[in-house]
Amino acid sequence: MAENWGKCLIIAAIYLILVFGIQHFMKERRAFHLRAPLTLWSFGLTLFSTIGAWRVWKQIAFLLLTKGFKQSVCSRSVYVHPVSKLWICLFVLSKLVEMGDTVFIVLRKKKLIFLHWYHHLTAAVVGWYSYNNMVPGIAWVTALNFSIHALTYSYYTVTAMGIRVPTPIALIITTSQMVQMTGFVILNFLIVFWKDDKVCPAPWPLFFITSWTYTTLLILFCNFFFKTYLSGTRKSKGE
Repeated sequence: MAENWGKCLIIAAIYLILVFGIQHFMKERRAFHLRAPLTLWSFGLTLFSTIGAWRVWKQIAFLLLTKGFKQSVCSRSVYVHPVSKLWICLFVLSKLVEMGDTVFIVLRKKKLIFLHWYHHLTAAVVGWYSYNNMVPGIAWVTALNFSIHALTYSYYTVTAMGIRVPTPIALIITTSQMVQMTGFVILNFLIVFWKDDKVCPAPWPLFFITSWTYTTLLILFCNFFFKTYLSGTRKSKGE
């Protein structure tokens, strides 16, 4: 992963070019329906996220019970344990795969909002960068994100099948995203607080980059929540 760090930036650039290129290409063309492929895609990511959440939470639970909360955040054993190190690596790589969500949106001619592509772009780049630096707290980030994505992609699977989901469920999913980002920001500050005793080694540039990413995503999710559920305008999944 460290040796191929530059490729992540190349993939991110290709992602932007491809997505907005397809969006421009589709302007004068009919939208693709893609119900079956989207259902399978979302279900596959639901299954992957559910298994990943279970495997990583088990390791976190072990650390909590044997060494306490601080070590569950700071311990680098998650990069060594054969199960957690596999699923954390797969988690980081899955951020590149999840960029495919955006391709479905532009091919189906749904509205592509800034939050969507910014979220996918930053998750891929920051995730890879954090992994390279063996950042503390990555087990919590991985487990929380896997859990939220298991819920989110379950929702996408159902809606892709043409089943209308009650608004409260969609509201809960968006709320969980905001809670997740809030948790990430708090986690970052805990790591800095513990940094002085060298238990949680993390470079300052990494702290600022991840804090900026989590904070901006939190603001964007809050803005989406307000516009979608509090302004009286219900938007579709694609929006």
